[in-house]
Amino acid sequence: MPEQTASATKQFTITRVFDAPRDVIWRAWTDPDEASAWWHPEGVVTPRESVELDVRPGGRYRYTMIAPDGSEYPTAGVYREVVEPERLVFTCGMPDDEGAPLITVTLADLGDRTEMTFHLVGIAGVPGDENVYDGWASAFHVLDGRLDGRLDAPLDGRRAGGPDAPLDNGGQR
Repeated sequence: MPEQTASATKQFTITRVFDAPRDVIWRAWTDPDEASAWWHPEGVVTPRESVELDVRPGGRYRYTMIAPDGSEYPTAGVYREVVEPERLVFTCGMPDDEGAPLITVTLADLGDRTEMTFHLVGIAGVPGDENVYDGWASAFHVLDGRLDGRLDAPLDGRRAGGPDAPLDNGGQR
């Protein structure tokens, strides 16, 4: 039987395929207006004024999630690696958290679709944990809704609201 030691790494990976080109998913991760729309689990909000992104190696970011009961969850980190449009590596934790977990987001170009691999090192997570894994999985569901036009002002320029919604400058709904 394999032996587990104290040096075993706490980590998890979530892989999703989004029905959007890679540049759209890259923008979701790197544009503060877009990040504020989905960097939170369902039922939680991230006010746009709380989001600051300096997307470059050594750059910092911060945002605050607010739960329905008013509880605030400030989050911050440092970008370690930025390879547009395919890879982001950054820390993620409380502001000034020296031992923050490390997240790697890899975006594989599938034409009109994108495979995103989200890998977090520093926290164990499993589906159903009602913690970090489920929080990120829920956030990716929010992003999916945004891409599908179920939320206002989706990333790809389509407008929510169906066939009677006003057209944007590109002639799309």
